[in-house]
Amino acid sequence: MSTSPAAEVRGSDDPEYANNLRRATLASSVGSALEYYDFALYGLASALIFGQLFFPALGPGAGIAAGFATYAVGFFARPFGGIFFGVLGDKLGRKWVLMATIGLMGGASTLIGVLPTGEQIGIWAPILLVFLRVLQGLGAGAEQAGATTLMAEYAPVRRRGFFSALPFVGIMIGTVLASIVFYLLGLVDQQIVHDWLWRVPFLASILLIAVSVFIRYRLAESPTFVQLEKQEQEQHSPLKEVFTKSFGSVIRGIGLRMAENGGSALYQTLAISFITVYVGVESWVGPLAIAIGATLGVIILPLAGALSDRFGRMPVYRAGVIIQLVLAIPAWWLMSQGNVSVIIPVLALTYTLSINVMLGAQCATLPELFGNRHRYVGVAVSREFSAVLAGGIAPLIGASLLTATTGSWIPLAGYVLLLGALTLWATFVTPETRGRDLTLHGDALTDTAAQIAERPLATVGRS
Repeated sequence: MSTSPAAEVRGSDDPEYANNLRRATLASSVGSALEYYDFALYGLASALIFGQLFFPALGPGAGIAAGFATYAVGFFARPFGGIFFGVLGDKLGRKWVLMATIGLMGGASTLIGVLPTGEQIGIWAPILLVFLRVLQGLGAGAEQAGATTLMAEYAPVRRRGFFSALPFVGIMIGTVLASIVFYLLGLVDQQIVHDWLWRVPFLASILLIAVSVFIRYRLAESPTFVQLEKQEQEQHSPLKEVFTKSFGSVIRGIGLRMAENGGSALYQTLAISFITVYVGVESWVGPLAIAIGATLGVIILPLAGALSDRFGRMPVYRAGVIIQLVLAIPAWWLMSQGNVSVIIPVLALTYTLSINVMLGAQCATLPELFGNRHRYVGVAVSREFSAVLAGGIAPLIGASLLTATTGSWIPLAGYVLLLGALTLWATFVTPETRGRDLTLHGDALTDTAAQIAERPLATVGRS
C-alpha cells in the first residue's frame, strides 16, 4: 500500500498538526450536534406543536400530519444538498463549504424561531416553514458527509477510525439535547409554550452556529485537499466522476448503510409508535430508551472506530450487522410483551449496540472508499441516497406492515432481518480500506493489491 508523504510526517510531535486535529475534531463534532439537535427538535415540534401553530384550520389530526409532511420535505431535500455542496467541497475545499453548510442549516433553524404563525399570516406561515425546512435539509445533506470527510483526511492514519467516529458523537449529543429541551417544555404551562416559549430552542441554534463558524474559520484546510490543489487537479467534474467511475463504490456505500440507517429509523421512530400505540405503554418510555441508547452511543461509537483501526473496518462492521440480526427477533418479541422494565433496556441496547457498532466502523470506511478528487460528493451521494432508501421509507413500510397485521411484531423483525442481510452482503463485497492512502485519485475498488491495506500499520503512518 502506498502512503502519502504528509501521512509519514504528521504526528503528535507536530504542534501545528496537533492543534489543527483538535480544531477539526471540535468543529466536526459541534456541527454534527447542531445538525441532529435541529432535526430532532423539528421532529419533536412537528409531533407536538407545529400542527396547531402553522396548520390551525386543518384540525388536530390533519395538522400533525401536515407538520410531519414538512419534516419529510427537509429529509428529501438532503440528497440535493449533498450533491450540490459535495461538488463544491471537492472543487473549493472542505473548510469553506462546511462553513457555508453550518450557516445555512443553523440559520434556517434560527429563522423558524421568528416565523409568524398561521393565525397571524394565514397560508404564508406554512409556506415559509416549508421553505426554511428545505434550506435546513439542503445544509444538513452536506454537513455530515463533509464532517466525515474532513475528519478522515485530518486523522492520523493508524487512528483514523477512532477520530472519524468522533463527529458522530455529536449526533448522539444533539439527539439527547433536543429530547431534554422538549422534556423541559413539557413541564411548563402549554399555553406559554404555544404563545412564545417554543421559539426559544430554535433561536438558541444561533449560539451553536457562532461557535461552529468561529472554530471552522480558524481551521486549516484538509491536508489531502491541499495536496490536490498543489497538483492543480481540483478543477474537474467530481459529480460526473462519481457516477461514471465510482458507481460501484456508491452501491457498496448504500448497501453498508441499509441496516445502519434503516435500523436506526425503525428503532428511533417505529419502535416507539409500536410500543405506545399497539403495546399500550406510556408515551415517555420510548424516548427515554432512545435517550439512554444515544448516551451509551457516546462511548460505543468511538470504541467501535478504534476497534476498526485494530481489526479492520469490515470485521467490525460485520460484527454490528450480526448483532442486529441476532437481536431482531428476541428484541421485537420482548417489546411486544409490554413490560416497561424490559422494554427500556432492550430498546436502548438493541439500538445502540447494533447501530453504533456499524456506524463507528462506517465513519472511516466511506471516505476511504473514494478517491481524493471526488471524495466529498461520493460520501454525500452514498449517505444521503441511502438515507432516503433506508431511513426515509423504513418507518412508512413498517407502519404499513403494522396496519396490515394489526400490530404484529413479526413483520417488523423480518424487515430488520432483510435490511441486515443486505448490509451483511455488502460487507463481503466491499474491500478492506483500513490505512488507505487518501491522496490516491482512484477508489478502493480500483486499487491494486499493493495499494490496499496489507502491510503492518506501523509502516503506514504515525499516530
